[in-house]
Amino acid sequence: MLIALGTEAAMKGYRVRYTLATKLVNELVEAADEKQLNKTIARYGRVDLLCIDELGYMELDRHGAELLFQVLTEREEKNSVAIASKESFGGWTKTFTDPRLCAAIVDRLTFNGTIIETSTDSYRLASTRARAEEHVAS
Repeated sequence: MLIALGTEAAMKGYRVRYTLATKLVNELVEAADEKQLNKTIARYGRVDLLCIDELGYMELDRHGAELLFQVLTEREEKNSVAIASKESFGGWTKTFTDPRLCAAIVDRLTFNGTIIETSTDSYRLASTRARAEEHVAS
């Protein structure tokens, strides 16, 4: 759904960037190490829609979470962010181990935002189940 949202926005002329959460954080850490953090954050700040996928799949260390927070803060009330996560906000404390930082990130994302909960299995899982059922039926 996140990819479809980004694709539709791009087709309407919006500047869209899609990234995995871990890839974004790794890029930010590398940029910080190379003294290029401001430039990297600004690059993510210039797109109209930033799509961050798979947030919540891996725990982020404090430094990585703080860097992600900086990107979200830079975009706050200027440009849109769309996030896909298998976890509800309550489960994000496993991803962002600092409860205050977790609360601040959730606050940034939900202020003037729209939350869409699908409560569905992943399409990969559904596809695998369908193939298994076809195999059993034949």
